[in-house]
Amino acid sequence: MGYKYIKFSNIGFEKKFNEDAVEVVELENELLAVLCDGVGGDYGGDMASKIAIKSSTYFFTTNNSSDYSERIKYALEESNNFVINHSESSELLKTMATTIEMLYLKDNLAFWGHIGDSRIYHLRSGKIKQVTKDHSLVQKLLDEGFITHQQAAHHPNKNIIMKALGDNAFVEPDISKIKLNEYEDNRFFICSDGISNLLSDNELEEILNFQDMEEKKNQIVNLVKLRGAPDDYSFIYIEKD
Repeated sequence: MGYKYIKFSNIGFEKKFNEDAVEVVELENELLAVLCDGVGGDYGGDMASKIAIKSSTYFFTTNNSSDYSERIKYALEESNNFVINHSESSELLKTMATTIEMLYLKDNLAFWGHIGDSRIYHLRSGKIKQVTKDHSLVQKLLDEGFITHQQAAHHPNKNIIMKALGDNAFVEPDISKIKLNEYEDNRFFICSDGISNLLSDNELEEILNFQDMEEKKNQIVNLVKLRGAPDDYSFIYIEKD
């Protein structure tokens, strides 16, 4: 079972550096996708996302455990240590941290890990569903009933996250798996908040159902640019070949 994918990352118009990072690793009949959105100042965010991408990918692919959820947990914990160690090496990097999304596809299972407010979406027979829940202040206020979904969409503190890789020695990622029906069309979309803050789920669903891969990418990129692209914007789209 092979996969087709799009991997894209670009700097926001208001940024000095692209603090996002994306990686896709093709394994035999398997696929690993990782996306990070760094935080922590001009230098810290950029460094954090790059360290997290490289270290988490390394620790997952070099682990021989057949428990893939545990492999994701191990990779994120070790990556967290790497980011913290680097943050302690320089005053410029002391506040650096990053979101991270890790998705591993094997046979008819999807294993995932999540920290922060980047997102994993699952398109099942053309219908989009957000798999992850944001670790953000706005999501907390929403869960506790202090704001509505409409207020959440335009909240001034949307950028405040409650959990990130590298901000604490003890990291507690959300980890789960999805059983995929082989007779259904299953696709995945991973993105940073530079996209999810500007495009609604309905818009993403419509675009991701286009047949042409290049058209999907161009439509997302053009819409983000049209809406100002204030933040770095990155995504990974995956479907079966």
